[in-house]
Formats: sequence, structure tokens, C-alpha cells
Amino acid sequence: MNGSNLALILYDGDCPLCRRSVAILRRLDWFGRLTFQSARAVAELPVTIPPLDPGRLLEEMHLLTPDRTQVHHGFAVVRWFAWRLPLLWPIAPFLIFPGIPALGQRIYLWIARHRFELVPCQDGVCQAMRVR
Repeated sequence: MNGSNLALILYDGDCPLCRRSVAILRRLDWFGRLTFQSARAVAELPVTIPPLDPGRLLEEMHLLTPDRTQVHHGFAVVRWFAWRLPLLWPIAPFLIFPGIPALGQRIYLWIARHRFELVPCQDGVCQAMRVR
């Protein structure tokens, strides 16, 4: 499968929690539907309409669909994964219940804002710039 047939996940490559999440997603991606790229590699970001905002990419994980016509972010990425990664299929239907997307996004944003404290970097200090 070539890269144009894969969903592209843009994540904070300097974030330990984000890197661990990507490692888990790689293991769950049995059908090879995903490819990953650090959003910090600004010069290598794909061209999209509208253009991707590099600052926003560091606030939430983003996913470009394989046809590159849609961009999902935050909890919407989790929902997208749930329908496509077999081990997540059992929870996928619950993620569309009324109220769950809004609650999920709030939880996702809280985790994203606190990600450097949740998974300490080296000796409890992370060298990456925190997004505020």
C-alpha cells in the first residue's frame, strides 16, 4: 500500500505520551492503514486546503483521511480509529452516543494540555516546548 492510501497521523513528536500513543497505534494497526509524522517537522507537513496550522497540530493529534479530503482532530481521531482498528471495534458504537463526543473532546483536551506532566520526560523535566 502506498502512502496516499493511508491515513496520516500528525502528532507532537517531542511528547513522550504522544510517542507512546503512536507506538500503541502502530501495534493496533493490523491492516497497515496508518502512517505517522511528527507535526514538529513543519517543512514536511502535507499541503491541505485549508492549510494546517502548525501551532494547532501541537495542541491535538490530527488525522488526514487517506483521500486527504478530511482532517479530524482530538477525540474525533479516537472515534475514527475505533471504527478501523479491530481491537477497538467493540467500543466504537458507544463513541457516537449523544454527549459522548463532547465529553470525549473535553477529556482529550485536558489530557493534551497536561501531557508533559502525565508522562515525565527525562528526570521529570521535558525539553520540548509546552503548548499553552
